[in-house]
Amino acid sequence: MTTPPPGPAGSSRPAGTNLAGLRDHNAALVLGLLRAAPRGGSRVELATRTGLTPQAIGKITARLLAEGMIVEAGQEASTGGKPRTLLRLRAEAACAVGVHLERDELTVLLVDLAGRHRYLHTQPVDRAVTPAEAVRLITAQIGRATAGLPAGARLLGAGVGCRGPLDHAAGVLHWFTPPGARDLAGWDRYPLRDELAARLDGLPVVVDKDTNTAALAEAPAVPRPGGGLAYIHLAAGLGAGLLLDGALHRGTRTNAGEFGHQTVQIDGPPCDCGNHGCLEVLCLAELRRGDHAAAARLVGVGVANLVRLLDIDRVVLGGRAVLSAPDVYLAGVTAQIEARIPDPDWQPVPVSVSSAGRLAVAAGAAELVLGPLFRRRT
Repeated sequence: MTTPPPGPAGSSRPAGTNLAGLRDHNAALVLGLLRAAPRGGSRVELATRTGLTPQAIGKITARLLAEGMIVEAGQEASTGGKPRTLLRLRAEAACAVGVHLERDELTVLLVDLAGRHRYLHTQPVDRAVTPAEAVRLITAQIGRATAGLPAGARLLGAGVGCRGPLDHAAGVLHWFTPPGARDLAGWDRYPLRDELAARLDGLPVVVDKDTNTAALAEAPAVPRPGGGLAYIHLAAGLGAGLLLDGALHRGTRTNAGEFGHQTVQIDGPPCDCGNHGCLEVLCLAELRRGDHAAAARLVGVGVANLVRLLDIDRVVLGGRAVLSAPDVYLAGVTAQIEARIPDPDWQPVPVSVSSAGRLAVAAGAAELVLGPLFRRRT
């Protein structure tokens, strides 16, 4: 059997574990392995990979077959003994919705269990949209997305990625409105998760920062212990999503990743957050001038700070600004890391552009819903 998590000091019993929870945990391990193996896997392989007994694997796979989550998919070539039956994830059995709510744009993406796109819609949004209007727009698009679900397919929930600051645990936004601004009126302290769930008849809804969901979209299927990934998002704002040791790092108030609000110029221009000389306000000023090279240098300075602080070993760049000039940002950020890390040969940090492109936030938002099904730490 797999080794259970440690219990309280002096106790051999796992803390907070019951038989039903352990059963679900083990089933999720099996589903996760099959998700990462499109060709499928045999029961013997699953037992070896999970450390579970063949009897336990037999019970788990029988239940998953009965629930329609997996299917038998032919047999492996015989190596002398009885051919082994392959099991494969039934990707169309369930779906999840990923929503990217940007300041001026809305994207709704429907994905199946394998992450394949079943529906995609992007539309412009007025920056002065009210929260209630935004919820109605999202609800309408989710209705259209799910209208064509295969017969018997389940909708597991909706994940929403939007800019911070926000309280992920409560699903409440903290969009402070700068003095004199009107376009954000009504958004501060808005309970987006609960309002959207109510409009969707109680469908599970998860709300998180856009940078966190995009980081999930870039995460490897099998996290490397000790690894650190930073996803840097530059669009209408600048933020970061942090994957540390394979799990999202949100912080005590779930507000980690305010990368753009590190002060890099003490007497610099005022920022919407109330401070002066923030990295974000400086980058956005360069973007308004059309100088992507200068913006890339600034982002690179911030990334180098992050690498030295957290020993990040992989950086992914995304967001509309980056995607409009990817080579410029790759070169600019890489150059700053190499110039500011004392020993780049000992501490190499590869930089890449988001493989999911403009769909990174929406795809990762769907992963907020799907991840727990496969024991992915979201």
